[in-house]
Amino acid sequence: MTSQSITARIASSVSSIDAAAWDACAGADNPFLSHAFLRILEESASVGGRSGWQPSPIVIDDAHGCPAAIAPVYAKSHSQGEYVFDHGWADAWQSAGGRYYPKLQIAVPFTPAPGPRLLLRDPALAPALIGAIEAVVDQNRLSSAHATFVAPDQLSDFEAADWLIRQGTQFHWRNDGYGAFDDFLGALASRKRKAIRKERAAAVDGLSVRHLTGRDLTEAVWDAFWVFYQDTGSRKWGRPYLTRAFFSLLGERMADKVLVILAERAGRPIAAALNLIGGNTLYGRYWGCVEDVPFLHFELCYYQAIDAAIARGLAFVEAGAQGEHKLARGYAPVATWSAHYIPDPGFRRAVSDFLARERHAVAADQAFLGTMTPFRKAAEA
Repeated sequence: MTSQSITARIASSVSSIDAAAWDACAGADNPFLSHAFLRILEESASVGGRSGWQPSPIVIDDAHGCPAAIAPVYAKSHSQGEYVFDHGWADAWQSAGGRYYPKLQIAVPFTPAPGPRLLLRDPALAPALIGAIEAVVDQNRLSSAHATFVAPDQLSDFEAADWLIRQGTQFHWRNDGYGAFDDFLGALASRKRKAIRKERAAAVDGLSVRHLTGRDLTEAVWDAFWVFYQDTGSRKWGRPYLTRAFFSLLGERMADKVLVILAERAGRPIAAALNLIGGNTLYGRYWGCVEDVPFLHFELCYYQAIDAAIARGLAFVEAGAQGEHKLARGYAPVATWSAHYIPDPGFRRAVSDFLARERHAVAADQAFLGTMTPFRKAAEA
């Protein structure tokens, strides 16, 4: 696409773009958007090939040929691994004789973590980058483009381009200056404090829990985690999204950004949760186990994550998609956002009507969930 002096191109992969140039656009706060993480997905064959996720980053270069704006775009042949569900849209469009796939997905594969979807060294290029995405859709007669888990401060860029906006819900924990887990418990209603203490004691009875990062992330750790991940993946998705090589490369190249919380019984690993460490957020991503222990999922994924965030002075824990059970563990509902470009007027109108109805329901649900958090009410303070 060319507009005045601005030209956009489609790169063949993230790996084909200079790492320092990519990271200058992406920033350092969100590890999922780093060149290292996205390249690991490619080199481990978790994306590309027959995965249905074809890397197609759209790049605007500056006058010196260096990327000044990048969109992490993937050409998708299905709607798996996105966590913002559009299967109904696909069915409707295809029933009407249209071809929904391939579509463009502006996202981090398999990662429902909010973050920038327009990676901008030059913020003034946001409209041009969105225009380039639209041009790829229009010129190739694709059904749509979808930017999922958009950082709230970029939502206005997509709204200005008249993309359809969709609202969702996640549950995040916020650090209100706690010095220790007991300080967090002190902010909860007495009944909730007792319930959490009881859960934590039951979860770790007979077990040891270790926090592993950096050099602690050996191949033996990844061998154990691979077993856990396969079990969870086969139950949730039918087959795991990530390959075994992904975890080895993650430990090799991003070990200081990774935290594995491992539970062992008599020295034998039985469960673990994998987290990535961001600038101000701990991101919980994967969990699995080979032994069913009551409350252990809550302990490793939620409570131990809070412990780790407090110890590191992080402001938030984002524990992944969905899960109203997180409410009782001190995680509060927050809005998430996606933006959708649909060029066909009739299809756009139908989706817009659906989103208007859905938005009212989501807002009402969030308001209700907000009343169910375990924190002390004013009368109890």
